Amino acid sequence: MNNTEYPKGQQYPARYWHRLEDGRIQCDLCPRDCRLNDGQRGACFVRQRVGDEMVLTTYGRSSGFCVDPIEKKPLNHFYPGSSVLSFGTAGCNLACKFCQNWDISKSREMDRLQDQASPTAIAQTAQSLGCKSVAFTYNDPIIFTEYALDTADACHAQGIQTVAVTAGYVHADARRDFFAKMDAANVDLKAFTEEFYYRLTGAHLAPVLETLEYIVRETSTWLEITTLLIPGHNDSDAEIRAECAWIMEHLGPDVPLHFSAFHPDYRMPNVSPTPAATLTRARQIALETGLHYVYTGNVHDVAGDTTYCPGCGAALITRDWYEILSYHLTPNGHCPHCQYPIAGRFEGQVGRFGRRRIPLRMNS
Repeated sequence: MNNTEYPKGQQYPARYWHRLEDGRIQCDLCPRDCRLNDGQRGACFVRQRVGDEMVLTTYGRSSGFCVDPIEKKPLNHFYPGSSVLSFGTAGCNLACKFCQNWDISKSREMDRLQDQASPTAIAQTAQSLGCKSVAFTYNDPIIFTEYALDTADACHAQGIQTVAVTAGYVHADARRDFFAKMDAANVDLKAFTEEFYYRLTGAHLAPVLETLEYIVRETSTWLEITTLLIPGHNDSDAEIRAECAWIMEHLGPDVPLHFSAFHPDYRMPNVSPTPAATLTRARQIALETGLHYVYTGNVHDVAGDTTYCPGCGAALITRDWYEILSYHLTPNGHCPHCQYPIAGRFEGQVGRFGRRRIPLRMNS
């Protein structure tokens, strides 16, 4: 049977697992290395042992579809102003106590997955709506890799780009297969200490750093990074400076970095929202470290949304809440004043989708 037309809602044969000598099977998708008896699900909840194999229980099923501005992912250097068809499923392989999409990523109710769509239907819908790309987002697409990869193939056949919004918590084999089919990714670098990752996400920092280095060194995937700054947990000057120094040394100055504001949610309702001044301070530290493109998110900050030329300092793309107010790049993505090449993926004409958000219902 052709994978791109696998019956929706059925248990899809999963990849990335092996049998253990004690009779269990181990999931090799991510560093959690879940070991399962028959009927058990992994920590992500959507990968399950059935008999002597592992299946993906959410293939072809989604928690919802929406057309967004690409800047909402956030991706500021990937076809600015274009629209992206976004969707996710349920579950997650991290356990973030501060999750901003916890109703989706922490869901254990498959009846939330009311929308159904084959990979081909998703690609055709994106094309019919004039979307430049399709984004796997809302929950981490690593856990529905098989569905995402089939959809990526269908999108590329239609000339549609693919975007992953992910925490980057994945083993090497799956990492290689996954990012080979992603045109762009925004990776959540949730903090820059192992203690934070272990205590607040139930995961580890090192595999995420490995993913970031792999994307830059071994793939053609366009990368941007987001760090959600949580007051009292990962917003010290020392930690921000260490993160920026690592990015500068290991990834280079041209990977855009987004500092985003936390709002109280899920299991951290008593932590205060991130002050706008914290984001401004973090952005200044990053710029002083040598990073070229640093942005603020979840706050109203035109200066923090704007792309400046690293060569002459000119404001090249001015944004306000995902909407492009002015655009001054040359058709080949250079500064018109000093001809400095701006890192990213650009076209001769900027998109004008604006800040709209258009929910969709699909059942195909």
